[in-house]
Amino acid sequence: MQKITPFLWYDGKAEEAARLYTSIFKNSKLLSSNPMSASIEVEGQSLILFNGGPMFQFNPSFSLSVSCATQAEIDEYWDKLIADGGAESRCGWLTDKYGLSWQIVPAHLGSLLGGPDAAGSKRAMQAMMQMNKMDIKALEDAYNDR
Repeated sequence: MQKITPFLWYDGKAEEAARLYTSIFKNSKLLSSNPMSASIEVEGQSLILFNGGPMFQFNPSFSLSVSCATQAEIDEYWDKLIADGGAESRCGWLTDKYGLSWQIVPAHLGSLLGGPDAAGSKRAMQAMMQMNKMDIKALEDAYNDR
């Protein structure tokens, strides 16, 4: 059991969201579900989804970040999470149909934005700022000045 578990507030859609998230991520499972909440594990991260009602909404100040090894992985998660009412945002961020923010990013983004070549990092940052969905090749090309 992890010591700290994100507790996410939904307006009556906790079980639906739990089933969506566990269908998107291969290494995931529904741990429990009842009318008030659902517990899931996604890629080793436990989450509790709670049906708290309409009083509080998600906002981008909280997001789940997904580290992706390939462009195909980025594309897959991006497309599935924005489906049926989600929305693209900038710099690898999106909002799913429940309003939860996600960051779908290359696993080596930190080395591109903070690598030993300061000019390359600046170019990669500038390229990223123009993107919605991350493009690994474009970020690498910007870093390497190609």
